[in-house]
Amino acid sequence: MSSKYDLVVVGGGPAGYVGAIRAAQLGKKVACVEKERAGGTCLNWGCIPTKALLKNAELYHTLTHKAAEMGLKIGELSYDWTAIIGRSRKVSDKMAGGIEFLFKKNKVDYIRGEAALDGPGAVTVTAADGTKSSVEGTHILVATGCVSRDLPGLPFNGTTVISSHEAMVLPAQPKDMLIIGAGAIGIEFAYFYQSFGTKVTVIEMMPNLLPVEDTEVSQALEKSFNKLGVAIRTGTKVVATRDHGTHVEVTVEKDGKQEVLSAAVCLVAIGVKPLLPGGTTPKLTERGYIQTDARYQTSLRGVYAAGDIIGPPWLAHVAMYEAVQAVNGMFDPRFKPKKVELFPGCTYCQPQVASIGLTERAARDKGLKFKVGKFPFLASGKAVAAADAEGFVKVLIAEPHGEILGAHIIGHDATEMIAEFGLAMNSELTYEDIEATIHAHPTLAEAMHEAVSQAVGHAIHI
Repeated sequence: MSSKYDLVVVGGGPAGYVGAIRAAQLGKKVACVEKERAGGTCLNWGCIPTKALLKNAELYHTLTHKAAEMGLKIGELSYDWTAIIGRSRKVSDKMAGGIEFLFKKNKVDYIRGEAALDGPGAVTVTAADGTKSSVEGTHILVATGCVSRDLPGLPFNGTTVISSHEAMVLPAQPKDMLIIGAGAIGIEFAYFYQSFGTKVTVIEMMPNLLPVEDTEVSQALEKSFNKLGVAIRTGTKVVATRDHGTHVEVTVEKDGKQEVLSAAVCLVAIGVKPLLPGGTTPKLTERGYIQTDARYQTSLRGVYAAGDIIGPPWLAHVAMYEAVQAVNGMFDPRFKPKKVELFPGCTYCQPQVASIGLTERAARDKGLKFKVGKFPFLASGKAVAAADAEGFVKVLIAEPHGEILGAHIIGHDATEMIAEFGLAMNSELTYEDIEATIHAHPTLAEAMHEAVSQAVGHAIHI
């Protein structure tokens, strides 16, 4: 491998591997340094393996709760916990191997080791055996991402106090679990563990689950989780914690009243913190993320950054977008990189939650004039036929021109459906454009058409 490159990428996660491959597509000589395995947290310990676990949970829940409705007779149903965890690891390994293949295909040099910045144009790589080597790059892209943030006074130990990393590979299923934080990570694991019988309690200091989502969607999800058996403690603060080694006690407070909750395992899902590379540190934001300019360049000449390491939103698809923008800009002075403004957010429990743009409360806070269109999946023939009629589509339509301000979906395939609204908003389409588009029947996508129509009094099926 050559030690001189047009681009050296530090980190092989979504921003890193996408940035490396994009630069190679532009004909550049590229190296990607990754200390663990290509794909980063998302592919190895996040997005992909969790979706494998959630699919197992969905299938098990369907068989245990909907078999009779579907006319199926099943005897005693059991599961193999080790096999469930093992399947998710196999999925992850397969996808990581796919990234490594893409590196070879695009002639990207894949360097295993921990990278440290030696200033502009220079990176030191420390291999697993401790040996060091130097790599030079005309440009450097830092894409080191983030790691789970721990709760002060309750450090991770991998057994009784865990992060999302350990939650994916617990060797034995716990009988009960406390989850601190009701964002996407906490909610997805709450669904997974509760579906298999673990008694889950979710603690969230904000008034609703998934606090960043539309309030109506969050409230609908809470009702669904209550039916599933998850104990929901919203508007609740954690005021004290104690790890006994065999179990964890968490003292919570709501409306001035305190209570001690106990469980075998406590999953802390309160967010992430930046994972900075070693060596020379670029200028940081107040929250400790790498600061970048309009072209994603840091305070160090020729050193760029993209993905979670430059701050929220901490989403793989956002990281990929940023990496492409940064790479295109660094090799083409005429290209004007874009910063992320409009992006979808997705949570993969059942029912799924997906959104893009403004929530209703945000639109009202801005003083905007808009109409709300809403269509329940109970009125969707496809959803009812599939026994997945929980949830709805909600859309905000601006007045007087009819552009889409935001869209919110809670339902079985919400994360797949949200892309249509994203395309409409990016293309500055109006509700009339969506209404004029024929949606196949019967499909869940018809609910988006109907929601738009309902906002202006044209809906047929409600």
